Amino acid sequence: MSEQAPPPESLLPYDRWTEEAMRNVALRALEFAARNGLPGEHHFYLTFRTDHPETKVPGHLKARYPQEMTIVLQHQFWDLKVDRTEGKVSVGLSFGGVASTLVIPFAALVAFWDPHVRVGLRFGETGVTDGEAEALPDMSEEEDDEASAPAEPPAAKPDTPAQVVSLDAFRRRPTRE
Repeated sequence: MSEQAPPPESLLPYDRWTEEAMRNVALRALEFAARNGLPGEHHFYLTFRTDHPETKVPGHLKARYPQEMTIVLQHQFWDLKVDRTEGKVSVGLSFGGVASTLVIPFAALVAFWDPHVRVGLRFGETGVTDGEAEALPDMSEEEDDEASAPAEPPAAKPDTPAQVVSLDAFRRRPTRE
């Protein structure tokens, strides 16, 4: 029988740095889409906390999704904005034929998923605080090779309502031993 010693406690905040880096990847993807539209078949699922005090969603959606909600940014969204100074993402969507603007603080983001390329990021339950979210570096000025390529314009206002999707099937289940 051999027992493995637990890893030593780190004096460096690797968990926080990793969390910040993953959030920055999601924010860069959203900034790219805000500037250039979504290229090709890319689309994003954003899961966020509706109970975060700075999250703004229509009352009927907050009542239906009191803790967490997932939206899809694909064909039917408009006015996507990432404001690093305010630490928030805003986007226009239509629910039941009614146009609405959602405001999602960076700290309320729970998950980001681009199913076209199977890139998924899940953020810690506590996330970053608003102060830390504002401190995330703004890398939007860096030009990617694709950023200079012509892209489709952002999607126009939809004629059909958006749908809220449950991602319960994608969530990790605790393993039983």
